[in-house]
Amino acid sequence: MEAAKKLSVARPLPPPRSLAHELITRLTADITSGNIPPGTRLPTEQELIAATGVSRTVVREAVAALRAEGLVVTRQGVGAFVPENARRPFRVDFGRLSSIREVLEVMELRTGIEIEAAGLAAERASAAQVRNIVDCLHMIDRALKRSEDAIDQDFALHCSIADAAGNPQFRRLLEHLGRLIIPRQTISGGPGLPRRVYSKIFQEEHREIVRAIRTGAVAQARAAMRRHLLNSRKRYQAFAAKLGGA
Repeated sequence: MEAAKKLSVARPLPPPRSLAHELITRLTADITSGNIPPGTRLPTEQELIAATGVSRTVVREAVAALRAEGLVVTRQGVGAFVPENARRPFRVDFGRLSSIREVLEVMELRTGIEIEAAGLAAERASAAQVRNIVDCLHMIDRALKRSEDAIDQDFALHCSIADAAGNPQFRRLLEHLGRLIIPRQTISGGPGLPRRVYSKIFQEEHREIVRAIRTGAVAQARAAMRRHLLNSRKRYQAFAAKLGGA
């Protein structure tokens, strides 16, 4: 119990948000900051319950979440321990209501990855992979004609290019980020432009990328993807500036 008193978890939890989420946040902070160093046992269930005032269910949910993230390991009948190699996995947390700043950060992250993926796709893509890329491009066209936002189809196009790069890690990263990497999924309506105008712009940029990949033009594919992603960032930066001015 004395050990638990020194940690940030040793105070009652506030009710506004999930108690389990709050406990996970505090334990994660204690582990990553070194307050609970590698090799150390976490406070027992009873100690955490007494210190925070939460139920056994909340404590067990929190420990299970930490175990899933690799921050603790459990030993039957002994307790939960911080492993020597404890580290928080890479994660990008943002949702439908993320700020434009967060959207721009993710777009910057994508830039270097997807430029290289496009170049490798132009160099390595099989005939079947090129057909899949072209099919994804046409699916965007059809969705736009139906007056849809084409978010799923847009994401599928970028994933098909990643597949054609011949390195599964490109696709894994995009899938980790998820379809919310498409900015208009996160910021409703696109970057302050009429949907028809915006759709025409980004789809023509897509065509340039696909054209370069189809012809095996490595440098052009990289350049086209760079233009597409940088132009997207500029459009959303302008939108952010406009909102700031308003």
